[in-house]
Amino acid sequence: MMSSEHTTQPRLSYSQDWPSYNRAQQSEKDSFLGLLRDLCATLDAPRSASRGRPSAPLSAKLFAVTYKVYSGFSARRFTSDIKAAQQRGIIDHAPHFNSTNRYLASADLTEHLTALIELSASPLASVETDFAIDSTGFATTTYQRWLDHKWGKQRSKQAWVKTHLMSGVRTNIVSAALATTHESADTKQLPGLLERTAETFTVDEVSGDKAYSSKINLRAIEAVGATPYIPFMSYSKGKQRKYGYDDLWQRMWHFYAFNREEFNAHYHKRSNVESTMAMIKTKFGGSVRSKSGTAQINEVLAKLVCHNICVLIQSFYDLGIESEFVSPNTPEPKMGVEPKIVDLNQYRAQTGI
Repeated sequence: MMSSEHTTQPRLSYSQDWPSYNRAQQSEKDSFLGLLRDLCATLDAPRSASRGRPSAPLSAKLFAVTYKVYSGFSARRFTSDIKAAQQRGIIDHAPHFNSTNRYLASADLTEHLTALIELSASPLASVETDFAIDSTGFATTTYQRWLDHKWGKQRSKQAWVKTHLMSGVRTNIVSAALATTHESADTKQLPGLLERTAETFTVDEVSGDKAYSSKINLRAIEAVGATPYIPFMSYSKGKQRKYGYDDLWQRMWHFYAFNREEFNAHYHKRSNVESTMAMIKTKFGGSVRSKSGTAQINEVLAKLVCHNICVLIQSFYDLGIESEFVSPNTPEPKMGVEPKIVDLNQYRAQTGI
């Protein structure tokens, strides 16, 4: 006869530094505007002389697009916010709402928004060493329609923006991301996202679900000096007869098969990337307003930029991080010259935010 008694595992709980969280949330919007302005300014390029009306600087376009996404308003309702930023001296010119929509639909802005994501993560390079990767979808208001010839019916399905991202497991900062309007396989995105992450961060561990289980991905992780914690498919074997022998695959398969408890202790960090995506969708929405594919991609990337800046503001209070954004084109400091470190309180006093 089986005993009715059973043991239950205690539920893990994580403490929250509520005083720091409250201070960060109360000052987030003011700090956000100043950090966004400085972040966009790092990518500004000299404006070339041309005939006709000069176009807005790149920094102004990036600021308007990202701030609009942060506000959560339509372009028309966002007009009062962008004008208020101009009145406070944060920006020189408040663009018309049609201009903001035009900026958002520009294919040229996609690479710059991607760069802003990576640049906004750089102040946490000394904090994050373990990373997790996953993908998610952002709903759109557009639908794909086709005629089903077999049944003679018009069918449709909602279009999604597939978003792949890699994030730090401690602060949930997004280190690299890729957004597409088509279905893009998860496993193929890991090498590129990891390479861009390793340009800024020292990577010790990379965790991901079974979708990323491949020899190419294991080798890519090993190439940056990190350890992969990716579970194997149920049909995966330590012996590899058909595709040839691979020592890394062999070692990691045996570690996964015979040291499952230790493996899972590292693999559990992957749940933090789920938290990252939940943070983004809860705060900035799980859908996009834009109609065109390019604008939808840019809107998702702008959400990630907003998320990173908010994570930085929280890190100022939780970890005492002091940082500044440095342009990728900025030369290395000369020998004997210390790089400038910006104190948050001094920064606010100087900028008035």
